[in-house]
Amino acid sequence: MSIDWLAYLVVAVVTLVATLVVVGLYSTGVRLYAVSTDAEPGPAAQGRLVLVKAGAYACFALCGAAVLFGVYLIVPALHG
Repeated sequence: MSIDWLAYLVVAVVTLVATLVVVGLYSTGVRLYAVSTDAEPGPAAQGRLVLVKAGAYACFALCGAAVLFGVYLIVPALHG
């Protein structure tokens, strides 16, 4: 029995890319949320800050969805 090195490489690359995506989404969400709460809103900037906070929540949601998809892939009982 030999090791399929190409499959091992594929798993390693996909793991690295998925990790970068999850960490990137979470850190972007944290940065956007910090910007939206730290700024002193004037009447003109209020709409922009609402969009920034919505972007932060979208990043958190995508990050959570990626984590849940990873759990779905790992746990065999979830995909019968």
